[in-house]
Amino acid sequence: MLKAQLDLSVPCPETQDFQPCMGPGCSDEDGSTCMMSEWITWSPCSVSCGMGMRSRERYVKQFPDDGSMCKVPTEETEKCIVNEECSPSSCLVTEWGEWDECSASCGMGMKKRHRMIKMTPADGSMCKAEITEAEKCMMPECHTIPCMLSPWSEWSDCSVTCGKGMRTRQRILKSAAELGDCNEELEQVEKCMLPECPIDCELTEWSQWSECNKSCGKGHMIRTRMIEMEPQFGGAPCPETVQRKKCRIRKCLRNPNVEKRRWKEPREKRRSEQTKEDIDGEQFPGCKMKPWTAWSECTKLCGGGIQERFMTVKKRFKSTQITSCKDKKELRACNVHPC
Repeated sequence: MLKAQLDLSVPCPETQDFQPCMGPGCSDEDGSTCMMSEWITWSPCSVSCGMGMRSRERYVKQFPDDGSMCKVPTEETEKCIVNEECSPSSCLVTEWGEWDECSASCGMGMKKRHRMIKMTPADGSMCKAEITEAEKCMMPECHTIPCMLSPWSEWSDCSVTCGKGMRTRQRILKSAAELGDCNEELEQVEKCMLPECPIDCELTEWSQWSECNKSCGKGHMIRTRMIEMEPQFGGAPCPETVQRKKCRIRKCLRNPNVEKRRWKEPREKRRSEQTKEDIDGEQFPGCKMKPWTAWSECTKLCGGGIQERFMTVKKRFKSTQITSCKDKKELRACNVHPC
């Protein structure tokens, strides 16, 4: 560039200079130069899942002056991968689109590219494929003073007292850039994990009360409930699963003639009979009972069942209308643990 001509009598040197250069697809061999176009965009990948091929083309803009054929390739191919995992639990996605423009006009920025989901997993699971990808991009150096930022604060406490939560940290802008906006992030968020949350014991509702285990006099009946969830990680323990309460249907009648006769017998005879009765069974007014049978098998292997046992009449005395001399039955809960 000519700045100034101080002496008009002295010619200035040339202000332009030339140097040969090659356009795309040109060759300096033999003058047989092909003039080629720029490459056209890549074709879609040949497969929708896994590894395939893609191609792109260009065309001859000008043939060589000597009339020879162009030997420069007009097509090229390369491998491409779409949806690396081709299983029923994977998504089918399109190829990545072109990168967006850099987020910064100068200095360091970010750029993104996107793709779309073509088909969700065949097994009905959630689609885990990323549809946005970001990477850093560097633009020409900025002629500005950088942002002045404070150091990051300490991480906050986890947002939960147990299990999975989030925590944050911040920094502040101490002085803005003299030119342009300051795009630095001022808050960061990350996941945090604390010990598992306690799980309390869970029970079903109470069953109905069983029948009274005695047909007369004082007896008892029971009700049960099952454990649906055992306590975990320090949760509240399980309360009782069996409850018992007293029941009384009616008074047991006694025969006065039998009682009177028993007390008139000699003491030694009564004592020997009592010893014999202890071996053979229990003595009730008006009758002698066989010993209790063994408990029956539980009606259920789990989830709360019932066992029963019986006492049957061994001998009835001759006195008439003795209502207390009846077979007896007892019930109790068993196998109350959950299935």
